[in-house]
Amino acid sequence: MYKKFIHFAFLIGLYMICLSQVEHIPDSVSNNQISSLKKQLLTVKNDSLRVRIYQGIGFQYETSNLDSSLKYTQKGLALAKEYRFAWGEVALMTDLGSVFREQGKLAESLDMLLQSLEIAKANNLDYEICRIYRRFANIYTDLENYPKAIGYVLQALKIDKEAQRIKSIRINEMILGDAYEKIDRLDSASFYIMDAFQSPDKFSEQTVYQVMGNIEFKKGNYKQANNFFQQGISISLKDNDRLTASEICASASNLFIKLNKKDSAIYYALKGIEYGNHVLYKRGSMLNGNLLAELYDSTNPSLAFYYYKMATEAKDKLFGVNNLQAIQDLLAKEETKQKELNDAKLAYQNRLRLFVLVAGLVVLLITALMLFRNNLHRKKANIVLEGQKEKIESALSELKSTQSQLIQSEKMASLGELTAGIAHEIQNPLNFVNNFSEVNRELIDEMKAELATGNVHSANEIADDIKENSEKINHHGKRAGDIVKGMLQHSRKSTGVKEPTDINALCDEYLRLSYHGLRAKDKSFNAVPITIGMKTDFDESLPKINVVPQDIGRVILNLINNAFYAASLNLRQQAEGASGLNSIKTPTVWVSTKKEGEKIFINVRDNGPGIPKEILDKIFQPFFTTKPTGQGTGLGLSLSYDIVKAHGGEILVNTRESEGTEFIISLPAYSK
Repeated sequence: MYKKFIHFAFLIGLYMICLSQVEHIPDSVSNNQISSLKKQLLTVKNDSLRVRIYQGIGFQYETSNLDSSLKYTQKGLALAKEYRFAWGEVALMTDLGSVFREQGKLAESLDMLLQSLEIAKANNLDYEICRIYRRFANIYTDLENYPKAIGYVLQALKIDKEAQRIKSIRINEMILGDAYEKIDRLDSASFYIMDAFQSPDKFSEQTVYQVMGNIEFKKGNYKQANNFFQQGISISLKDNDRLTASEICASASNLFIKLNKKDSAIYYALKGIEYGNHVLYKRGSMLNGNLLAELYDSTNPSLAFYYYKMATEAKDKLFGVNNLQAIQDLLAKEETKQKELNDAKLAYQNRLRLFVLVAGLVVLLITALMLFRNNLHRKKANIVLEGQKEKIESALSELKSTQSQLIQSEKMASLGELTAGIAHEIQNPLNFVNNFSEVNRELIDEMKAELATGNVHSANEIADDIKENSEKINHHGKRAGDIVKGMLQHSRKSTGVKEPTDINALCDEYLRLSYHGLRAKDKSFNAVPITIGMKTDFDESLPKINVVPQDIGRVILNLINNAFYAASLNLRQQAEGASGLNSIKTPTVWVSTKKEGEKIFINVRDNGPGIPKEILDKIFQPFFTTKPTGQGTGLGLSLSYDIVKAHGGEILVNTRESEGTEFIISLPAYSK
């Protein structure tokens, strides 16, 4: 009886151990532990527990013997499918996807993970969904699509934080640190990897050491980098994790190449080949083979060719045309499937709208019949009509009032952006005034001290310095005054009187004011990871033309603001964690002028997402806007159109989706 109790307790403990294995990163790999798990398969009868034991053995083998890991993971998956054990199917299919990836079968890995994700979502297994997202991130990291990888990990991190899964949060942070290091965003990489490293859960220390070593290497801290690499290799070999050891050896070899220590570089690259071959890890063969080919190129060409061929074969198996084509086909299939689901959802929503519309029409018909019946009584009908007339007039009055308020709001928004630009422009001369005033105060104290000692010569020299500084204060004070005076000329209420205006100066001024105004007003404008570019091409032969400068300035400011918003739109989405960005182009706004015949043209162009064809005809309509609620009144382009027309000109738009938009203002080239 006592022996049965001990046996039962051991099984329960084994069940909890298997349940706690939440990632591919076991705390240690032990042959005794694998042997113990295998023995339990001979005695355990519970099918769900057998599935967990198979998963545990597969985990333990994953970093030391991929073939054995594949064997036991597939056995567990077959058993889970036989008994329709949803959690077991998802967990083992996810593990199988990892094994395929580590074997270099990226297409098979992606296919398995897509199937696993479908089952996980159908059964609301949010924990397993996070694991799958992390495996997607690993695949996209292999494909060097780091924005996509980061997007998936951020999704997993959000879910894990809501569920307060500390260990999973640290794993997400480790993967983020690795991804940010690879795109040279070292501050972000350090933030996440240090958080993972300081966690009380000591999981995958070798990978953490590898990433920290890579960060220090890129920062030029070679000694610290080497220490991290050595610790990572030591822990990897202790845990029988030759897979990670192979990658860290490649990093260490790179470090010694940088330090011009060729023998050490060759040693670690050879070790990386040895560890990678032990677990048939093709990525390890590719990384270390390329390094050895480079190291032997000048001293042993035949050996260099041998390692180059090894690395090339490994790369072809990982990223060959057939493999990449299979991945693209899978992604295309998945996108088609998602489109079909979205189409079905849209069709359902359309049917629902149709039902609501029909119901509304029925209600309206009933109401109309009732009104028709009531209208048989003329007196009552007149009262009803009078009341409706008053309501319509009231509504019209409210509409006009609202329209006036919106127009005023649009003007105030432009004024606010101008004010922010003025503040930035005037800051520099004010800094000079403050600094030179402070210096003069100190010089006066020194002059008093010299006069007190009778040193008139030194006092005179100090007085000359004070005079020179005072002249600089006067100069920069006048400069600030000129800036304020010039800006107020543009922000004052329009008189409607045309006057000769330098269009080039007007464009240049509003371009700078728009840029600085948006930086001061919109915090997300500063959050994007790439600097917004500004390029100008002004026709110096442009004559002054008769326009209302305040009105034309408002048009130029509105178009430039829209261009900055569109150019930075993709990067704003990335800063917010969007996962669908496959490529990043530097956002840029171009402003140019030219004279052709009797017309002057002002062009404002951006390389944003462009304007969809279906809304192109609506952009000049009042109150139409594509910006989020609260960020636009929909009156900017409408007012701009009216202002340009009032000046006898035209405003045109050219746009191509995903490439950008160009607005072209043409004005009569009247002489001065």
